[in-house]
Amino acid sequence: MENIFFDKWFNKNVRKISRVFVMIFGIIWGIDGFLKFQPGLVQALPSMISSAAAAQPSFLQGWYSFWMAQASSNPALLVYLQGILELSLSFSLIFGFMRKVSYGGGFLLSLFIWAVPEGFGGPYGPGATDIGTGIIYAMVFLFLAVLNSMHGESLYTLDSKIEKRIKWWKFLAEIRY
Repeated sequence: MENIFFDKWFNKNVRKISRVFVMIFGIIWGIDGFLKFQPGLVQALPSMISSAAAAQPSFLQGWYSFWMAQASSNPALLVYLQGILELSLSFSLIFGFMRKVSYGGGFLLSLFIWAVPEGFGGPYGPGATDIGTGIIYAMVFLFLAVLNSMHGESLYTLDSKIEKRIKWWKFLAEIRY
């Protein structure tokens, strides 16, 4: 027996449901960004990258040498910059601000997190069971961009309020469909 009521309710409310999903994702990023400012992470960053590098194939050692040098010379800059970027993403996701820019930036930041401290989710050898969370977050940001493209303007965002006053704002907020 079909649940027609649920289907109709879901279809009628898909924009609101999508918006709530994005806001929850923003809260998760906010928590993650907040945690970057906790004591101890600045001192731990070089060893995190070193551990990620140890499990990588030789052709990636140059990549990790570069990031280990950056983390060793000024770990606070990298940690706090990442925290600020994550909190900015959180704000953007929760309030629906500059969505097109934030989805692209979130995709790139997620790939960076996956590629440096997560070590591409490695090691890719016997017993490996996880590819890391960064790549999954990157895919979620791509999904959000597709969702934005499919549904167009969202009435439940800060962008929609700004777009009414500043017409060119759509360039920063909407993915053209």
